[in-house]
Amino acid sequence: MDVAAAIAIGVAAGVTSGMLGVGGGILFVPGLVFFLELSQLGAESTSLLAIVPVAAVGAWRQHRYGNVRLRDGLIVAALSPAGVLVGVWLSNNLSERVLKLSFAVMQLFFAFGLARRALRYKAEDG
Repeated sequence: MDVAAAIAIGVAAGVTSGMLGVGGGILFVPGLVFFLELSQLGAESTSLLAIVPVAAVGAWRQHRYGNVRLRDGLIVAALSPAGVLVGVWLSNNLSERVLKLSFAVMQLFFAFGLARRALRYKAEDG
């Protein structure tokens, strides 16, 4: 059952990543928590490894379509490791409850922001 769930999570995250540019944080982490019963910290850590090939293939394919802003991506990539070091330290020193709530708040913040932008663009078109 774990292998089937991992396959389903991987396929769903791959499709969603290719279509929407998400996967690791959006699907991997909740999927690993809910279906494979990993701890929040274990799911977040496992997701970091799992997202590497997803991001590489997605960026490669989108680059072929001319959709990658290489300079911006390289700037983000260059600055992210410092943040990762801080984030890993925090995740290992915060409680499981705080990690889950922080993850949920972050998801809601971005969901509402994206929905608001989509509604604003619709209003401008109509």
